[in-house]
Amino acid sequence: MEAIDLEQQEPLPVDRDGRRLGSEADQPDGVRKMGCCEKFQRSVSKWMLPKDSRSKYLERANCCPPPIFIILISIAELAVFVYYAVWKPQKQWVTLDESIWRSPLTYKPDDRQEAWRFISYMFVHAGVQHIVGNLLMQLLLGIPLELVHKGFEVGMVYMAGVLAGSLASSIFDPLSALVGASGGVYALIGGFFMNAVVNFREMIPLLGVFRILAIVIFVGTDFGFAFYRRFLSDEAGLKVSFVAHFGGIAAGMTIGYVFFSAYNKKLMKDPRFWLCIGGYMLFVVFAVVFNIFLSPAS
Repeated sequence: MEAIDLEQQEPLPVDRDGRRLGSEADQPDGVRKMGCCEKFQRSVSKWMLPKDSRSKYLERANCCPPPIFIILISIAELAVFVYYAVWKPQKQWVTLDESIWRSPLTYKPDDRQEAWRFISYMFVHAGVQHIVGNLLMQLLLGIPLELVHKGFEVGMVYMAGVLAGSLASSIFDPLSALVGASGGVYALIGGFFMNAVVNFREMIPLLGVFRILAIVIFVGTDFGFAFYRRFLSDEAGLKVSFVAHFGGIAAGMTIGYVFFSAYNKKLMKDPRFWLCIGGYMLFVVFAVVFNIFLSPAS
């Protein structure tokens, strides 16, 4: 029997204390195969975070629990759309009209004293194209944002955009109704855009350019369609304001900027946090006063 020369054998993988690594799970990061969740988290970190924050994020990253806020809010919006499209009377379900006009959720100038409508309008959509576009965009942005940041932070930015959207519409387009989650979606877009701009130098250059161009092209196209539907379309029925887009993106570029531009920072000690929160609250107070005393819809 031929003798085995141990010196010619491939050395066994050992840890820094000289102990043999027995299983694949024990292999060092460069050797061990990454699971699907780990690969996804690594991709998210490259897409969302500057290089110096990725290692800390990957140490804490976990796919459980999933990004629960954005998933739940999307399910709720889809459920309300199905309810009005299937069980409530309307001429067609592709573009809803009569059913959403009578909905207690829709924001209408004549019913603005029902304060919940400034928030609840986000659950009602005017048709298939409307809800599909909003759901796709908020899931595309919301899931990676919520994986990197907390669901509470994503929820705060989203709801700030929803409220800012309805208040802005009540000021600048006071005679128009409002439906759809565009305010919240655009808040996520605004926050993501500020993340891309602020961290541009620390990101992969081509990726940073792609993110900014994609946002600019989408926002420009969507604003164009919204403007056409509001002012140029000959379709009869409910004229829906598009000003919520502006309110949402403004909220995202302020509130979202603070939450999304940095990772794992103590916001309470950041003066930008208080500046943005203060500016947002001043806008809310002004909008409330305007609706009570100055609105032409009175």
